[in-house]
Amino acid sequence: MWSKKVTIQTKAKREQIWKLWADVENWNKWDNEVEFSKINGKFETGVFGVLKPKNGPKSKFKIFSVSEPSEFAIEASLPFTKMYFTHLLEEKNGNLYLTHGIEMKGFLSFLFSRVVGKKLLESLPHSMKKLSDMAENS
Repeated sequence: MWSKKVTIQTKAKREQIWKLWADVENWNKWDNEVEFSKINGKFETGVFGVLKPKNGPKSKFKIFSVSEPSEFAIEASLPFTKMYFTHLLEEKNGNLYLTHGIEMKGFLSFLFSRVVGKKLLESLPHSMKKLSDMAENS
């Protein structure tokens, strides 16, 4: 298993972040690694979608869990590996914190953590800052 998280503080309101998270077709506005994304239904647990990274093949994903307006997670598959992308909003001492995580489980997680995970992890801080800025200005 491989797991990494990045947390930043945001001045945006919880509802502003949630609105951007739930707008799957516009994830590419704040995540530079996404070419396009869409879901087949409402933003809720169990719904399937498709995401095309800029430098990778189109892949299916499933919304694994949703707890509005605090967190959601999606699950995607690679050969012999499951990837989980977690998104969490937490308040601490009157401040709002935004956490995005990547977790890989499975036989080839050691390989995909190096090939895919490293690049995803490097892009997280920039994407999260862009998400925060967009939310603050919405």
